[in-house]
Amino acid sequence: MSTKPTGRRPGVVMHVRCPDWLSEETYRQVLEQMWELSPVVQALPPTAALVDLRGALRYHGATASHLGEVLRLRTVSRYGVDVRVGIGPTITVAATASAQVGLPGGVLAIEEDDVADWLALLLVEDLHGIGSRQAATLRHYGVDRVGLLAALPAETVQRLLGRAGRTAVDRARGIDPRTVTPRRLPASVSVRHRFPHDVLDGAVARSALLGLVVQLGVELRRGGQAARALTLMLTFAGGPAWERTRRLAEPSGHEDDLRQLTYQIMDAAGLQRGRLTGLALRGEDLVDGDQVAEQLSLDTARQARLVAEGAADRIRERFGPGAIGPAATYRPAS
Repeated sequence: MSTKPTGRRPGVVMHVRCPDWLSEETYRQVLEQMWELSPVVQALPPTAALVDLRGALRYHGATASHLGEVLRLRTVSRYGVDVRVGIGPTITVAATASAQVGLPGGVLAIEEDDVADWLALLLVEDLHGIGSRQAATLRHYGVDRVGLLAALPAETVQRLLGRAGRTAVDRARGIDPRTVTPRRLPASVSVRHRFPHDVLDGAVARSALLGLVVQLGVELRRGGQAARALTLMLTFAGGPAWERTRRLAEPSGHEDDLRQLTYQIMDAAGLQRGRLTGLALRGEDLVDGDQVAEQLSLDTARQARLVAEGAADRIRERFGPGAIGPAATYRPAS
């Protein structure tokens, strides 16, 4: 069994972790320093980023490790912010490496020929993308090191971890086909609905709200993002508006999670005779979807809905956003 990554040159992906306390403004400034090194930067809010260094290595005539040190020097000297930098042939290796760098900062570069040996000795929970519940499940079966995970057949791990099992085995073997996708830092994602006439019927309002939930989920997943908070805005006849924000228990771009919290906010509005003219739903405090671990769940109904959601996304991508309406996937909560 080969555990050597394929298809990528060594040392071309940089994963950068900023301090957790970093403000959004300073985070944007740190991103600007990355863009000075390479035009291919993928923001991973709230405090991380990916940089593709393939072109930058030729342009600067420097090694990836040197560019990592240059980034550290600039962020410390200009903003008083040290960063942890991981470099490797794939996103998984680079992100795993950056997590191994001690505070306050440093650079750890893993060459392609060293990936298998380096990963093999790490604890399974140290592999980027493995959540605490997944790690606990693997440990229960005696798989406590990444090398042991890499040696298992993908089918076996899929039985333990569900659909995330095959991906976990590939990444344990240093295989990760994902590429760095240039992405600026978004402030939020919003969707809106305006009623053609004033609405008093709660069922009509909730149906429209469900449509917004589906739209927001599609937008988040299309952008590879997850929201940490949701803001619901209600506008009424005559001009007054109502707005509330609540945080999700875990970042998510799944309609199942967005719907539950959105309905809770709507219920908190205590609507009785208010005549609604419009609704708006905004996903805020966005993070990169790859940072959200897919945990093993014993809720078979939820897993079925997630599978249906993925299928619906593929249908929309092929036939257009109107190919599937929200009522085909979900029913409003009673």
